Amino acid sequence: MVVGSDISRYPNTPRPTCRGYLHKRTQSAILKGWRKRWFVLKHNGYLQYYKHKKDEGKCRPLEVTKLEGAEIGVDTSLGKPFVFKCIPQSGHRIFYFCATSNQEMKRWLEAMDKAVHP
Repeated sequence: MVVGSDISRYPNTPRPTCRGYLHKRTQSAILKGWRKRWFVLKHNGYLQYYKHKKDEGKCRPLEVTKLEGAEIGVDTSLGKPFVFKCIPQSGHRIFYFCATSNQEMKRWLEAMDKAVHP
């Protein structure tokens, strides 16, 4: 499986800060487990995701979350490698993400940390 992120080094460009596939933990009453989703972290600090990469720019995101002030970090409680979590400032929900490698997880954490502390 090939997974990649595009971390822009130039904050004045309109391209997203980070984008790529992550697995998101689903905790609804009906569905439980991990779902592969296309995530886009915008320069304005909003994290949005789509069902597929091709949906970006063509469909509305499935969800948009403001990361400013959020709590992010590695999570080992689920017994799975490369898992990290994000607790937005609203605190209504905890997002669990799973990357495909330690390097990919570090890219996302670095990009998210910049969005949390603009």
